[in-house]
Amino acid sequence: MTSRQFLIRDLLVLLAFTGWALAVPGFASEFVVSMAMTCLMYVALSSSWSLFCGTTRYLSLATSAFFGIGAYTSALLLETMAWASVIALGALIAAAVAVLMGAAVLHLRGTYFAVLTFGMTELIRHAISYFEKSVTGTVGRVLVVVPEERTIYLTVLLIAVVAVGLSIVVRRTRFGLAMAGIGADEQRAQTLGVNTRLVKVAGFALTAAVAGAVGAAMSVRWTYIDPHTVFNPFIGFQTVLIALIGGAMTLWGPLIAAIVFSVLAETLRLQVPQLYMMSLGVLLILSVLYLPGGLASLRWQTFKDWGQASRQWWRELRDDLRGETARRKAQAKQQRERSNAF
Repeated sequence: MTSRQFLIRDLLVLLAFTGWALAVPGFASEFVVSMAMTCLMYVALSSSWSLFCGTTRYLSLATSAFFGIGAYTSALLLETMAWASVIALGALIAAAVAVLMGAAVLHLRGTYFAVLTFGMTELIRHAISYFEKSVTGTVGRVLVVVPEERTIYLTVLLIAVVAVGLSIVVRRTRFGLAMAGIGADEQRAQTLGVNTRLVKVAGFALTAAVAGAVGAAMSVRWTYIDPHTVFNPFIGFQTVLIALIGGAMTLWGPLIAAIVFSVLAETLRLQVPQLYMMSLGVLLILSVLYLPGGLASLRWQTFKDWGQASRQWWRELRDDLRGETARRKAQAKQQRERSNAF
C-alpha cells in the first residue's frame, strides 16, 4: 500500500470509531456511557502521549500534571466563561507549563527525565495545595455550574478524535519525522540539521495541550475536586501503561489498549481492585517479554510463532522428565571422547 492509501485507511478507521462513539449515548445505559467516556479520555491521553513519548522515546510521567492544570482551569473559570473557551484555555495553560517544564528537563533522557517529570508533577500538586490552604483558605473546589452530560461526552469525544487525528497527520509531516529521528538517534538528527530542542519542546507542549483539554472537560464529572484527585499519579501511570501495552510507537495500539483497560477498570477496579492492579502488572510483563511491539503488533504469524515455541518447550520438558535429554548429552559426550581418542 502507498502512503496515500495508508492515510485513507487510517482516516476511515477513525471515522468508523467516531461513528460508533457517537451512537453510544443513543442506545446505551448511563453506566455504559460513563465507561465510554472513560475510554475516550484514555484514548486521548494515551494517543497524545504516544505521539511524543513513543516517537522520541522520552518517558514522561507528567500527564497527571497537565490533566490537573486543565481541571483546575475549568473549576476556576467555568462560572464566568463559555464552555469552549474554558476547554481551549485549559489546553493553552497546560501547553505553556509544558514549554517551561520541557525547557528545564528535556536535555535529559531515560530514567533522569522520567523521575524529574514525576517530581515536577508532585511539585505542582503540592504548590497548588499550599496556595489553597494558605491564600484562599480552602482545600479543593466545588463545581456549581456544569454543562449537560451529553455536552461533556461530545466534548471528550471531540478531544479524542482530535488527538488520534493529530497522530495520523503529524507522523506524516516533517515535524513527525524529526521526532522519529530524535527517537532513533538524537545526535545524528542534530547533525542533519534538526533543531532537536525546539522539536522536543513543541512535541511535549502538544501532548500537554491534549491532556489539559481532557482535564478541563472531565473535571465537571465531579461535583468537588482537589489536588489529590485531579493530580493523581495513577492517571499518568495508567496512561503510560496503556500506551506501552498497546504499542507506544504505533498509531492504533493506544486506542485498542484504552478500550481494553477501560472495560477492565469498570468491571474489576470497583469490585476487585487488587485483581485489576495485578492484571495491569501481568499484562505489562507479558507485553515486555513476549510482545515488545504491543497489542498493535499482533498478527496471525505471531500466534503461529507462539504455538511453535510452546510445542518446542513442551517437547523439551517431556524429554527432561523422561531422561531423554540427559541420555542425548551422555551419548554426545561419549562420541566426543571417542573422536578425541582417535
